[in-house]
Amino acid sequence: MLRTGEDLLLVEDTLWMLTAPTGQGIYDFPFDRFFACRHPYQLPERLVAVARAGAWNDYAGRYRELAAEGIHLVHSPEQHLLASELPHWYPRLEGLTPRSLWFDELPDAETVGRELGWPVFVKGERQTSRHRKSLSILEGPEDFRRAMEEYARDRILHWQRVVCREFRPLRRVEEGAPDRIPSSFEFRTFWWRGELVGWGHYWWQGSPYAASAEEQQAALAVAREAVRRLAVPFLVVDVAQEVSGRWLVIECNDGQESGYAGISPFTLWRNILRVEGEKGPP
Repeated sequence: MLRTGEDLLLVEDTLWMLTAPTGQGIYDFPFDRFFACRHPYQLPERLVAVARAGAWNDYAGRYRELAAEGIHLVHSPEQHLLASELPHWYPRLEGLTPRSLWFDELPDAETVGRELGWPVFVKGERQTSRHRKSLSILEGPEDFRRAMEEYARDRILHWQRVVCREFRPLRRVEEGAPDRIPSSFEFRTFWWRGELVGWGHYWWQGSPYAASAEEQQAALAVAREAVRRLAVPFLVVDVAQEVSGRWLVIECNDGQESGYAGISPFTLWRNILRVEGEKGPP
């Protein structure tokens, strides 16, 4: 049932968690150091658990394995795709996020330039490769062709579909390293069953930055609309401000797989426990 390193625990007699250490400080959290946790000797016939065990290569397969044992993850395979992969969430968020195209095979520069113009922002359907600017912000056809050659070899990107996005100039907070996407005025938000449970700066390393009350209100209005449209239980929405002042959805993710960025994990899970206690079992 459980794989090596995995643990199933009941937190504060309220929330089932399936955990495993990943070695990533931005992701791991020792629940038993901060909350009352127990391992019931006898499990209910059916339980719903939140996974914090990293990203599985085959979420649907792992979901089926656990479901056969009566452990149902908070997201079905369909909800997981809707929360985490741009080709699934983008159609519901048009108007809130930059115009995007995606390709099953490496696209040609002519098609991308004709449809989106230059420069263009390029990523995998799930993530970038360590936020490398040279593989993400491409100024023209030559840059694009070079980047596609690297995509085919990159261990993070080669298995992902290529996503090309309209380049929208964002408000910057720091230039960063020479080959890193410049840090923008971007924030990560966690939502549990439609309720905001975590808010913090996305770029958690480097120069600190914060939003005013008015900026936070505007950012959360956009994120909240994305949450309403996607309607999954545990969603992460990253929002950033354009130089024009407009707020955009940059990315969505399954909260089970997302790092905390600049959010206190203790505060996040305390808020989730509070909401879960108020609303009762899903």
